[in-house]
Amino acid sequence: MFYGLNNFFKKILPKRLFYRSLIIVATPMILLQIIITIVFFDSLWIKSNKGMTRSTVAEIRTLYDVYTNPDMGQKQSIINLYNQNFDFAISFKNDQVLPTRSTERWYSPMDRSLRRELKSAFQSSYWFDTTTYKETIDLRIKYKSGVLRIFFPKDKIAPSSARIFALWITLPGFLLITIAIVFLKNQTRPITNLARAAEKFGKGESTEGFSPSGAQEIRQAGYEFERMRKRITIHLNQRSEMLSGISHDLRTPLTRLKLQLAMLKQQDLAKKMGEDIEEMERMLNEYLEFARHQKSEKTEMININNLIKDMMKKYDGANVKLFLEGNPNLKMRPGSIKRCLMNLVDNSLAYGKKTEILTKDRMNNILILIDDDGPGIPETEYQNVLKPFYRIDKSRGQNKLGVGLGLSIANDIIRSHGGNISLEKSPLNGLRVKISLPY
Repeated sequence: MFYGLNNFFKKILPKRLFYRSLIIVATPMILLQIIITIVFFDSLWIKSNKGMTRSTVAEIRTLYDVYTNPDMGQKQSIINLYNQNFDFAISFKNDQVLPTRSTERWYSPMDRSLRRELKSAFQSSYWFDTTTYKETIDLRIKYKSGVLRIFFPKDKIAPSSARIFALWITLPGFLLITIAIVFLKNQTRPITNLARAAEKFGKGESTEGFSPSGAQEIRQAGYEFERMRKRITIHLNQRSEMLSGISHDLRTPLTRLKLQLAMLKQQDLAKKMGEDIEEMERMLNEYLEFARHQKSEKTEMININNLIKDMMKKYDGANVKLFLEGNPNLKMRPGSIKRCLMNLVDNSLAYGKKTEILTKDRMNNILILIDDDGPGIPETEYQNVLKPFYRIDKSRGQNKLGVGLGLSIANDIIRSHGGNISLEKSPLNGLRVKISLPY
């Protein structure tokens, strides 16, 4: 039961820290105001209303008795004194009946108190209206063949302090909640900035402009993030420099080996050894591309369809069809995305005769689909082929060039942009590479 209740609160509570903090601050304040309001209305306003209503109805009853007493002298003089001193407006409407439509408000304490006292004094021979006139109550009492109509001010039965109390209880509450919103914004902004900086760094974008701020704990987290970012950046730069040195050092002996093989008289042996050296060069080049593709590159707003069209200049004459939808602009590192798509297109052309590239705009994401009509990949190997240096000789051709880094490089680039890459069976009966990139 506790677990179910916990899940229920998780579903209805807001996800963002700012709104959760605002609830924590505002809820006790609102509950306190509600309690104070209930206590005020119960102990002060309602009791005052009851007392004032009882007194006013007693005055009306006295006036009614004066008006209906045939032996009472100076009747009109007494009525005039009531009109003058008690703000009553009294008139008798002959040959009229009480209205049948009720105007009583069931939720109004004032209406309930008035109804209760009038019923006690006049049974059911009355009718009143508290809504037609803003500051006046219209009361009608059945008398003989007509109606005795009395107008009197609302403040005779409703304490005016209720409005002042409502004003004083509401305005400070709004003021305090506004102050809380301002302070909470200032406290949650550093966390939001840290999250954005971490997201940018994870996508390989520049985090210039970020500086730790906020409370001590948040500032400490920001400083630790900056230290971590610098250490990772230094590590990546050192790796790139080391691989560049390896490339230079390995290419020199490989070149010497090529020259020596060219001088061999045994051409069959020279040819076989030359093929091995060429394979070593391909492995070296692909490995360097895999390790170097995260090199610092500025993020730009690029139209993905235009990028694909520009990339297709390399494949002029190849059997590649484009089906580009919409006009999507994405923040990306264009060199990396272009390298990724070229790897995938090269892969599809190497194993198939026909390739199709499709783009679709779907729910804040752009989908890029690359289909081929090659032999495909077994579904059980979809995850494995995304690993570095993994090759499936049986399903994708044993005699094909490459060392198993094309899909791995593409996967790494797409994930560094916050996207996702997956493999499916193509409608062309080959392999479909499905890429999803967020706006």
